[in-house]
Amino acid sequence: MSGRMIADKVVKYILFASAIISIIIVLAIGFFIFRESIDAWTEIGVSEMLFKTVWRPGIDQYGILAMIAGSLSVTFGAILLGVPLALGCAIFLAEIAPEGVQAVVRPAVQLLAGIPSVVYGLFGMVILVPLIRNINVPGNSGYGLLAASIVLAVMILPTIASIAEDAIRAVPENYRHGSLALGATKWQTITKVIIPAGKSGIIAAVILGVGRALGETMAMIMVIGNSAIMPRPLSSNPLTFFLSQARTLTGNIAVEINYATGIHESALFATGVVLFGLIIVVNASARRIIRSQKYVEKAN
Repeated sequence: MSGRMIADKVVKYILFASAIISIIIVLAIGFFIFRESIDAWTEIGVSEMLFKTVWRPGIDQYGILAMIAGSLSVTFGAILLGVPLALGCAIFLAEIAPEGVQAVVRPAVQLLAGIPSVVYGLFGMVILVPLIRNINVPGNSGYGLLAASIVLAVMILPTIASIAEDAIRAVPENYRHGSLALGATKWQTITKVIIPAGKSGIIAAVILGVGRALGETMAMIMVIGNSAIMPRPLSSNPLTFFLSQARTLTGNIAVEINYATGIHESALFATGVVLFGLIIVVNASARRIIRSQKYVEKAN
């Protein structure tokens, strides 16, 4: 056996071992969290934890439905605000901007990914919260889902924009040339040809953004109000729902884990299990959507 073949086999085994280790780490984390949460599931009950809205460890009430609603609401708000901005940025960088502009805008967008989350939280507290507080609605403190959604939208922007830009750039040039040759405008080519062709990668970018949003902790603690209550409109206007304070699953764990003991600590680990499950569902949904899109593309 030649030296090149031996080197290839060694590299193959190293890469295989790396993949196996990654799987083992994920399984170990899941096992540890679930093991620590067993007492909560058995003593409190699955339905009591998942479908009750009151979280008061002092009187043995451990309902996490309010935190689930808070996490899903702020994630929805962040996606609603962040995805159009991120996709617009990706299209601009991939299809419209000249090289000189790309050299300035792309590093600026990528720099957003490197800013610590606590800095985003400080920005939200100092700038966004006072601005939102000016909205004349009874009970509006400025802290709440709206401030958290805006901060989170900015935080997920670089992830979605970078991956979506790569997906758009991966579309073959023949698609662009063919569309333009048939008389389509630049914008028609982008919306009718390039974006549909890169749909799988764009969907993957959005799903990764959702996972990033679900897992954010520090910035959310600083601007969401951190009240363990079910989010609700502050007035008859349903849009005031986003002015309500809330608490996320990650925030609940971070705030209370330092002093929790006994069943309280186990309930926080159960909160982590629910969060872990949500992220698994998001990733599995993403894989299914991407596969279905590829199947449709092959069928066409």
